[in-house]
Amino acid sequence: MNDPDQKGGFVRYEDVGDDYLEKRKLRRSAGWILLWALGVGAVISGDFSGWNFGLGAGGFGGLAIGTLLMAVMYVCMVFSIAELTAALPHAGGFYSFTRNAFGPLGGFVCGVTDTIEYVITPAVVVFFIGAYMQTLIPGVPVPVWWVLYYALFAFINIRGVELTLKVGMVVTAIAAAILIIFGISVIFSGKFDGSLLFNIPPEGNNPAWLPFGGIGVFKALPYAMWFYLAIEQLPLAAEEAHNTVRDIPKALIWGIATLLGLSLLVLVLNPGLPVEVTAADGTTLTGAAAIGVSGAPIADGFRVIFGDGLIFRLLTIAALTGLVASFHTILYAAGRVMFSLSRAGYYPRWMSIVSKWHTPAIAVIVSSFIGLACAFMIQFGGATVGPALLNMAVFGAVISYTMVMLAYIRLKITRPQLNRPYLSPLGIPGAAVGAVLSLVALLACFSDAAYRPGVWGVAIFLATMIAYFVFYSRKKLVARAPEEEDALVGHAMREIEQTHSPHMHQ
Repeated sequence: MNDPDQKGGFVRYEDVGDDYLEKRKLRRSAGWILLWALGVGAVISGDFSGWNFGLGAGGFGGLAIGTLLMAVMYVCMVFSIAELTAALPHAGGFYSFTRNAFGPLGGFVCGVTDTIEYVITPAVVVFFIGAYMQTLIPGVPVPVWWVLYYALFAFINIRGVELTLKVGMVVTAIAAAILIIFGISVIFSGKFDGSLLFNIPPEGNNPAWLPFGGIGVFKALPYAMWFYLAIEQLPLAAEEAHNTVRDIPKALIWGIATLLGLSLLVLVLNPGLPVEVTAADGTTLTGAAAIGVSGAPIADGFRVIFGDGLIFRLLTIAALTGLVASFHTILYAAGRVMFSLSRAGYYPRWMSIVSKWHTPAIAVIVSSFIGLACAFMIQFGGATVGPALLNMAVFGAVISYTMVMLAYIRLKITRPQLNRPYLSPLGIPGAAVGAVLSLVALLACFSDAAYRPGVWGVAIFLATMIAYFVFYSRKKLVARAPEEEDALVGHAMREIEQTHSPHMHQ
């Protein structure tokens, strides 16, 4: 069977038995509050570590402007994907949307970039978990923590979606509470010093608030994204939500509102503390300069406020839940995106067979091994693990962002009859603004020379996967997979409409 989307039968569908989808059925277990926790939990580690490298790239002013721009981009995207999820409620998420808009190759490219994001992001987060654990237990090598956390949370993800979501809810609630406690502690400690926000020495004639000028804003964008990166995974839960049409848009909107508030709190208060860090050249850094190179900025802030005593250790342990929440929930996303692409035949089909708990166990295990391998390869390759992996994850993400917002615009134009139970208040203009900002962020990934090899590595992997699709998997697709079925039906309806439209007979 040839795909009517592709002239000349570029892709081919193979017939599958009636039991094919039975072996690949997920279980509905989530209301909107659990989904809110899934979305916020996926992102909240960005408030604990990762964002702060943007201070070194752009200074406080550069990172603040970059954060504002990225906040606008994510708000535009959240509204767009809320509408798309309600219209196309499938586990494929972005792959489903772009498949409907741009055909199999477009859907596959977006699916691969999503895979890159969701496989590499846990590797970034587990690096920061290791940094926090080393603060608490200095004698244990950091890679040991990587292996232990991957093993534990892969098991929880496999054991059942209800357990996965409830664990996510608990750790996300704790993490959010810790950030609020941090903010209150900073305000009432009397140790916040606004001048420390601007203590990074400016280059040339640049002002202290924008020490690296306009280029600093550009370079800070990938780090500013860390405040919001992965909220877009929520559509992947479409087949596990009780009421997809109602619950996922609600969870997305409340989720981004929560993240906007937390990012403002952390961005302003953390760099204004007199944290001290010794630089590589032996000089002592403080304030924004120190936070900009810290592996555990919130923990360093708690140390300044409470000293090295019991309260600091308890709060640092609790702060670890922010990283755990993101690690846990993005492992969930990696399993779902690989599951959906495998179910449709783009990836090997054996990866989409579910466990007795109706979870994509094989996909979770495969994604965990690849993520762990990424951390080890970059570690022993001599690069700094966290920032390098962060840029790789962001690079994959922004490609998919651009594609999905263009898909939104295309589907609004080409499939106006598509049932849309939820409508974005920003419409096509919002998606267009989001697409432009995502393209700018994509270019910013190449601005830091130290991490270009990692970004180019992602580009090479993407090219390799496209070759895999062209030479192999395009001939192995499954028309009965929900995402494919919806796209094929939509194309058939467009053909019928075009055949009967008045201008076709003139």
